[in-house]
Amino acid sequence: MNNTSQTIRVGLFFLLGLALAWITFEALNGGRIFKQQGYALLAGFGNLKGLKAGDEIRMAGVKIGSVQLTRLASHRVEAVLTIESGTKIPNDAVATVEQSSLLGSNYLAVTFGTPAGPLLKDGDEIRTKSTTDLNEVIAQLGNLGSKLEQFIGNMDKTMGGGESGNLFQRLDKLVTDNGPKLTETIGNLQDITGKIKNGEGTLGRLINDPKMHDELLASVSQIKGAAADARAFMADSKAIVADIKSGKGSIGALLYDDATANNLKISVQNIRDVTTKINSGQGTLGKLLAEDTLYRDAQGLMKKANRALDGLSDQGPITAVGVVANALF
Repeated sequence: MNNTSQTIRVGLFFLLGLALAWITFEALNGGRIFKQQGYALLAGFGNLKGLKAGDEIRMAGVKIGSVQLTRLASHRVEAVLTIESGTKIPNDAVATVEQSSLLGSNYLAVTFGTPAGPLLKDGDEIRTKSTTDLNEVIAQLGNLGSKLEQFIGNMDKTMGGGESGNLFQRLDKLVTDNGPKLTETIGNLQDITGKIKNGEGTLGRLINDPKMHDELLASVSQIKGAAADARAFMADSKAIVADIKSGKGSIGALLYDDATANNLKISVQNIRDVTTKINSGQGTLGKLLAEDTLYRDAQGLMKKANRALDGLSDQGPITAVGVVANALF
């Protein structure tokens, strides 16, 4: 009987030892009895943020492998990943270290990538992206709080106070002292908005009267049209000035063609000489204008012609010719 009890105890102790060995092996081997079948990938990071061997690799929340080991590699850290057989990962997929809970457990998240793109093979390196963890967020919030406290202190000193509550006291005093003015200002704004709402004044009519609104739009359209015409006029003027500068046309030739300018000067000089001679009585036209002798001679000739014509009615043709010739000469 004693031998049987002792044998049972030894058997139970042996089974308990096997169970402990099983649990230890499971913990050290990531929950698998045998080496995981699949292919290996390499992921490089600037900081693993607590990622360790045995942590899960997930794609859209589904486990597709585990971290085999982590190591330092000069300027970065690397994680060797074991991906389950049959899991296809495109070469543009991105791996990031994510936090599964507030307690600090991490896993490696892998994006889908392009389904039709080329796939990663055994030994390839997957793309990675750094993320902000909770510790960094808390540190940034602490820095923000320190900067905010420093800013409030500087504002308080700027306002001339040394106590923390002096700034708010000054603001309260400022509002209290200017309360009646603020009330009056708000009342005025209410009156103005009421008049605008009732269509009073130019602004009120503009907002409430559709006809005035249409007229304003028509005026704006006319102004735009006038501006367009002015631009067209300026463009035409520039073109004309450009043609004149290039010597085109009569004005351009007159201003920029030396031969035409010289001919014009000669013509003006000739006209000036002719008018000078006419004024001085030179030439037939000058004598006609300056002397009255030709005028008197022409007047006497016209009188003789009139007398001759008066005598033609009583004379024959031959006698009339003789009379006219004798009267004239």
